[in-house]
Amino acid sequence: MDKLSIIGLAVAIIAITLGYSLEGGMVSGLIDGPALIIVLGGTLGAVMLQSQLATFKKALGVFKWVFVPPFYDTQAGIEQIKSWASTARQKGYLALEEQALVSEDPYAAKGLSLLIDGSHEQRLRDTLEIELMLERERLLDAARVYEAMGGYAPTIGILGAVLGLIQAMAYISEPDKLGAGVATAFLATIYGVGFANLLFLPVANKLKQVIEEKMLYHELIAEGIMAMQQGETPANIELKLEAYCAERHVSAGY
Repeated sequence: MDKLSIIGLAVAIIAITLGYSLEGGMVSGLIDGPALIIVLGGTLGAVMLQSQLATFKKALGVFKWVFVPPFYDTQAGIEQIKSWASTARQKGYLALEEQALVSEDPYAAKGLSLLIDGSHEQRLRDTLEIELMLERERLLDAARVYEAMGGYAPTIGILGAVLGLIQAMAYISEPDKLGAGVATAFLATIYGVGFANLLFLPVANKLKQVIEEKMLYHELIAEGIMAMQQGETPANIELKLEAYCAERHVSAGY
């Protein structure tokens, strides 16, 4: 559970509602069903229009990573690669076949399978790099869905405000109702700007960070498998891969 994401969202919402309350506003006055439907529905529809089905479904699937990101233990990964290297040196690559079959990581399983099949060094490197590049692009495309939402939401909010003003003009001869109608109309703008900057754009940026963490771990796996093919000892492989632990700490802000 990523507590910082939860705390950050809560702090943003509390700060805005508290500040509005201190100015004498009623928090309940910020709730408007029609404006919410226009902004969220319009934004969602626009993003669905520009996205492919697979990308949109992927975006929905990775949303949970914002609050419950996958954990990649680089030290455990290094130990696993050392174990594979030791087995390969003692019994040969075929002894890793069971490891490839039971691996929960499809990327690692594919790398081991190529190693076992005796793929040429350049072919192994090219295949792993292409797989890594395609995986990164698929996941980044999913993150860009939320980035697009952040771009559309403010504009849809303005559209909602205009529609609200058109409706409010029906009460032009009734000042009391006109004022309330105008206030309600501007809620759509608030929703558009608020959802974009407090939810959609932060979600997109957080997903990009999680994706890069995943890619870094898979780079470690690829480098380890290629080092195994080159016949390096488990100790040398560990020394080479230790840099990924330091890189992970820097990217995570440790």
